[in-house]
Amino acid sequence: MRSDPAEFGWLSPTSLAQALEVLAEDSNQWLPIAGGTDVMVQYAAGTLPRRKLLNLWNLRELREIKVFSGEVEVGAGATYTDLRSHPVIAGEFPLLARAASWTGGIANQNRGTLGGNIVNASPAADSLPALLAYEAELILVSRRGERRFPYGDFHIGYKRMNLTADELIRAICLPRRFSGYISYSRKVGPRAAQAISKVCIAALARVARTDFGLMVQDVRIALGSVAPVPMRLTATERLLKGKSLDREQITAARRALSSEIAPISDLRSTASYRTKVAGNLLEEFLQQLLKG
Repeated sequence: MRSDPAEFGWLSPTSLAQALEVLAEDSNQWLPIAGGTDVMVQYAAGTLPRRKLLNLWNLRELREIKVFSGEVEVGAGATYTDLRSHPVIAGEFPLLARAASWTGGIANQNRGTLGGNIVNASPAADSLPALLAYEAELILVSRRGERRFPYGDFHIGYKRMNLTADELIRAICLPRRFSGYISYSRKVGPRAAQAISKVCIAALARVARTDFGLMVQDVRIALGSVAPVPMRLTATERLLKGKSLDREQITAARRALSSEIAPISDLRSTASYRTKVAGNLLEEFLQQLLKG
């Protein structure tokens, strides 16, 4: 059943402050919308939960990407195309730039936003494992003020977030401290583009050669589509960190991964397939480290 446009209200505030005033007055009635790549799917299917849409697309305060000495502040309204074309994002945060290139087709990349990807809260979202690996922080804003919040603690369950009804994500902050890391990312789906991930991974590692082989000084591993929320493999990371990397360690890491994730079987894949593929991706990443 398709939606009837006559049943919907639409408001386009001229500033972020005005948008926050609207939410503060009646947050349960308004649904913020920016690029609309996910909202319009629900609209077409007649399943949108709210009938008043608050258009954030034209708010310049949400579209900027600001570069500081210690971090990059990405506006929540920055599109995947913005991320792909920004030289600092492409150079220092390749996991995020690659994820942006995987998300839908060119039309979706021109409209879809990073903030929208976060609040849509899909465990299969391509960009979210990269944010976990980079230990991003969110700037959440309401009429009451701003607060910074670790992205790793933002998703608390399937489609559940640490976000109050009157808050918006203003920006995503990426610390600039990963220049010496090796990065690895893969998306496994039924085709190369315009497909929802069966499993996706974003991983970083800093390594050093020693007399005993290759030592993993630091490692960050994040997966999508293997739990109700995108997740960091903290136990697997602890097993690898500070250790020499060899065949035995890789096998142990695969076992640790299998015990951490909780994939489901659905129309797109099975739990056993996702577990096997996630282990294969982890092993490919670790073998890449060994080969330099």
